[in-house]
Amino acid sequence: MEKENIKKVLEELKKNSKKRKFKQSYDLIINLQGLDLKKPEQHVDFYTSLHYGKGKKLKICAFVGPEMSEEAKKVCDLTVNVDEFNNLTKQAVKKMANEFDYFIAQANIMGKVAAAFGKVLGPRGKMPNPKAGCVFLPKAQLQPLYDKLQKTIRVSAKTALMIQCAVGKEDMKDEEIIDNVMTIYTQVVNSLPNHDNNIKLVSLKLTMSKPMKVA
Repeated sequence: MEKENIKKVLEELKKNSKKRKFKQSYDLIINLQGLDLKKPEQHVDFYTSLHYGKGKKLKICAFVGPEMSEEAKKVCDLTVNVDEFNNLTKQAVKKMANEFDYFIAQANIMGKVAAAFGKVLGPRGKMPNPKAGCVFLPKAQLQPLYDKLQKTIRVSAKTALMIQCAVGKEDMKDEEIIDNVMTIYTQVVNSLPNHDNNIKLVSLKLTMSKPMKVA
């Protein structure tokens, strides 16, 4: 996939898009082929760090024990102490699941996190995930993790032969969007058994537009 093709599509999307009352996102869509998703080893599911974020601040909630409470409160958008878990209603947990982009947790309380939040966060793919660095040891420095997660996205295709993920906002520079697209595309290709032979179609779209073919 050529950077010049991405740039042309971005220009077309901007030219043909109606002005909205909100900043639209650019979505990258990668249609796959030649994979049997009934086989877990052929699933696509990984986290990747972008050089540029997605154009918005992500909200991060921390589940902690007493030894990490002060650190988490300094860094994260919400801190939930382990002794507060039983006080939260299912409705409150659902509200948190909708409001926060990532959940991080202290490693030695993960069993209690799973018991209290697994039924709500699990189906949404929002349980603290070690692959993304979201499970940390007591006495960890959380600011580097918080900053990293601002540029981290999950790339997944487990039930359908399609990957779709936001790669930025329409007020970002074209170069930043292109870099984000190329970062994701390269890692997807490298994760596939037959590499680019497993790619059927690559498209970009704005939130309210139809997809446009890139490759």
